[in-house]
Amino acid sequence: MIAHLNGTVASISPDGAVIDVGGVGLRVQCTPGTLSDLKAGENAHVATSLMVREDSLTLFGFGSDDERNVFELLQTASGVGPRLALAMLAVHSPDALRRAVSGEDLGALTMVPGIGKKGAQRIILELKDRLGAPLGGPEPGAAAARQPKQSWRDQVTSGLVNLGWSARDAEQAVSAVEAEHAEAGTEPDVQTALRACLRKLSKQ
Repeated sequence: MIAHLNGTVASISPDGAVIDVGGVGLRVQCTPGTLSDLKAGENAHVATSLMVREDSLTLFGFGSDDERNVFELLQTASGVGPRLALAMLAVHSPDALRRAVSGEDLGALTMVPGIGKKGAQRIILELKDRLGAPLGGPEPGAAAARQPKQSWRDQVTSGLVNLGWSARDAEQAVSAVEAEHAEAGTEPDVQTALRACLRKLSKQ
């Protein structure tokens, strides 16, 4: 298993990045939050999880070992594959997911595209004793608040498209959120904007 990568970020795309490790470019799929921490040309340390299929090898990248471990634990629940687990971590931090599952917060789980009420109930039932208690890190959004504010619009749009929304729907949702914050005289961070967009898209 490839547990982590430590190398230079060669390029960044809407759904992942290529990290050069010893002259070999390894592509990793990441959440928008993880991507926002990566900068082309700079060194990066990324925790990884390798998904092996008959026709492909897919490497997923995360900002921490805890996020990677939660990603893998989520997939032990029925109906949760890599794409949905990545979507869950795009919307919620690992501790936020622990709080949602331990507190049986269906509303928080159904914020994730692809999870309905029954799916949320199943996830709670199957993962309540596996995810454990929150590790006591910052509250959801606190880490995101430290993210660079520049290009949040592009990052959120790319993240929504990666989660399965059309480019048009993603742009409309991002524009609506941008207008709301402009009216309030504020600028959102990536995770806050992503959650706001998902709430709007889920009502369509």
